[in-house]
Amino acid sequence: MSTPYEIAAEAVIDETIVTRSRFICYLNPCTSAADAKVFIKSLQIIHPQASHHCYAFIAGRPENSQLYGFSDDGEPSGTAGKPMLSMLIGSQIGEVCAVVVRYFGGTKLGPGGLQRAYGGSVKQALALLPTKIKIPMVRKTLACQYNQMNDVLYYLGQFGGEIIQQDYNENIVLTLSLPDEKLALFQQQLQTMSAGQLTLQPTTKKQQ
Repeated sequence: MSTPYEIAAEAVIDETIVTRSRFICYLNPCTSAADAKVFIKSLQIIHPQASHHCYAFIAGRPENSQLYGFSDDGEPSGTAGKPMLSMLIGSQIGEVCAVVVRYFGGTKLGPGGLQRAYGGSVKQALALLPTKIKIPMVRKTLACQYNQMNDVLYYLGQFGGEIIQQDYNENIVLTLSLPDEKLALFQQQLQTMSAGQLTLQPTTKKQQ
């Protein structure tokens, strides 16, 4: 079961100066690694003269490490991407990409200084980031009688679901979108209401 989680709602830009080096942190919503790569590429085009374009992203749930990505982009290994990703993970916000554009100011910061600068840049931007709650939804198919439709609609509304598609034949066949965390309770309510007649079925369409 997938529970709701917090995600980035809007883009944020925040700039920090560390020993004359400019660190410009961009936070942007992203739902896939491909989304993140497009965003990163756009900033490389906007800032062609920058010394580095380091990034970290979480393309799904904040705890899903399979959807993490990061890069030091030429900075010493472990001094940029990893501290940036650590800040994203610590925020427990999902579906977010962070890019820190650095303009070198002439003074080397050393490994520890770089880690603090890149991690701190993301931490500062995260404090400004608007978020919203994402409710994971799942699609199911339900066949019901015409005289059961009003009850189905009532309970669907009670559990935060919606009708994606409806086909009227001898029976009504509904494609429903329901919050994953409430799926079992909705099914239980249908069974009780219909004396075991109504059962949710897998949909042939891609679940989301």
